[in-house]
Amino acid sequence: MWRVPDSPLRASVMTSTLVGLVAIVALADLARAALPLGDRYPLKAAGLFALISGLSIGFLQQHHPFSRFGAANQITTLRAILVALVAGLVGEPAIPAVAAGAVAASVVATLLDGVDGWLARRNGIASSFGARFDMEIDALLILALSVLAWRHDKAGMWVIASGLLRYAFVGLGTIAPWLRAPLPASRRRQTICVIQIVLLTLVMLPAIETPISSALAAAALAALSYSFFIDTVWLWRRA
Repeated sequence: MWRVPDSPLRASVMTSTLVGLVAIVALADLARAALPLGDRYPLKAAGLFALISGLSIGFLQQHHPFSRFGAANQITTLRAILVALVAGLVGEPAIPAVAAGAVAASVVATLLDGVDGWLARRNGIASSFGARFDMEIDALLILALSVLAWRHDKAGMWVIASGLLRYAFVGLGTIAPWLRAPLPASRRRQTICVIQIVLLTLVMLPAIETPISSALAAAALAALSYSFFIDTVWLWRRA
């Protein structure tokens, strides 16, 4: 059972989570008013956000050495809201308007990526928790976009591999402990992550259809596969 550290960190974390839940339900209701989404869409989006918050808080106590949640993590929480809204679109009607909604939320989430890290460094409150929180949000966005790309017939089912690669890598770490060793900071890894999100977002644009969308999705998967291959080889050589 996770436990949030004592206040004031407890207060700022719980406030951020509760405000986020209210915000995501309100935004999901607005989306339902503009798009033909099902009655369960707000519940799906809110449930995903609650799951993200619960899992991230589990890492808070040991990896966030500051007394407050901080502006940087608040920005990442906002990104989590947007990504949960995108992920909640899985299972909704595969029509251009829904795809456009996914693109809009993904663009805002991508533009905010990097702002949280900049704020953390500027205010001297960078932490391993913040880096992990940001990374998990990126991973979920990639998974959501890859599933949506398949559901909207932008590419074959193989595109979901883009979203599953990271989770497969983590899962294999339970079998091969050398895969769990820490990796050095990498500009290549950060750049390919951004490229992955940008390409999958372009794939979801209603104006882009097959075979162009499939080619973009394949390029994104190839770039991500290359990045994971380089990291795996690096870890294997140092095992």
